[in-house]
Parts: sequence; structure tokens; C-alpha cells
Amino acid sequence: MARAASPSPESQAVIADAPIRNSTITNRHVGETKEFEMDWNENRAHLLGNVGKLGALTPDTVKGYMTASGAGNKTGHLDEKTRQLISLAVAVTTRCDGCISIHSNEASKAGASREELAEALGVAIAMNAGAALVYSTRALEAFDAAPGA
Repeated sequence: MARAASPSPESQAVIADAPIRNSTITNRHVGETKEFEMDWNENRAHLLGNVGKLGALTPDTVKGYMTASGAGNKTGHLDEKTRQLISLAVAVTTRCDGCISIHSNEASKAGASREELAEALGVAIAMNAGAALVYSTRALEAFDAAPGA
């Protein structure tokens, strides 16, 4: 099988600076995959509106979330940019589009660069790969423990 040529340094620079607009999602219930374009600003506004509606129905739930969410700010050990980059990495590992929408905006406002975000996302990727490695050993143990193995 022929191997695809690596992109040139010039095209890599263009790719690195290009905004990413299209995403692929899989509907797990139906098993279909489709391309979609996410308007992250619209998504964020819609999500915040819905959180407001939920807060009207169950104010203590949203208040509890806001208290937990703001608790880390009080220690002063991490700056806002670092907290937002961590939040984005966690949002990726938990596959939360709403979290990505909110925390990407907050990371940008806190002065995070695209390069810093890429490094944080690299940590998220490594964590997901690490979790798959750990759970793979558990699957092997479970297989070995099965009757007849």
C-alpha cells in the first residue's frame, strides 16, 4: 500500500493557522456518522440560555454547580488561563461540546494561545490513550478470569 506524502512545511503552517470548523459526530443510538458545522458562539449562547432555564426550575442545582465551579479560583494557586486550559482538556476527554464551547471562549479571554491550547489538548489525547491502555489490561484480566479461558 502506498504511503501518503507528508505535507510540506508551507502547507503545515497554513493548516496550523486555519480555523477548524467542521466536525464529525456519530449518533451512537443509530450508528450513523455525519459531518456538521458547529457555530461555537451560537452553541455557547444557546447553552447558557438553557442553563438559565434549568436554573429557574432548580436554582439550587445550578447554584451548587456554580459554587463548585468557582471554588478553585479561591486558592489562587493556578491562574485563570491554566484553569481554562485544564477545563478544555477535561472537556475533550469527557466529550462535552458545551464545555468546549464555554471554556474555549474563557481560555481565549484569559490570553491562552493556540499553541498552549494544542499542548493542553495533547495532554487530553495522551490521557485518553493512557486510559485505553489501562482498561485494556483490565479487559485481558477479565478475559483470563472467564470460565474456559
